[in-house]
Amino acid sequence: MTIVIGYVPTPVGEAALARAGEEARLHGERLVVVSSTRGESNVDPSYPQTPTLMRLVTELGAQGVEVEVRHKETSGGPADEILDAAEDVGASLIVIGLRKRTAVGKLMLGSTAQTVILKAHCSVLGVRT
Repeated sequence: MTIVIGYVPTPVGEAALARAGEEARLHGERLVVVSSTRGESNVDPSYPQTPTLMRLVTELGAQGVEVEVRHKETSGGPADEILDAAEDVGASLIVIGLRKRTAVGKLMLGSTAQTVILKAHCSVLGVRT
């Protein structure tokens, strides 16, 4: 099977990627890293080919974990990209980073984690730092 992670280049995203890598290594599963931007990857700091991401992917590969990085520029939200990737690969687990948000922040901006948790057809592991 395959584990899908929704990645952003933040401490929470890096913690989630590290945990997803542990799960993939422990269960002998492939890891698909999903990152998306809204078409501004030339200026967007969340473009996935960050040195930290590449270092983590290299480390996971050295531990025997097969890793695929998927990046899409999309008009939809990151939750849709994560869920689409999970369905595409038949994921056994989705790993997402969780950050504290106020109720108003969730109402105004939505919540990727909430959408993934409610719509996923497999288990979801939330990681906090």
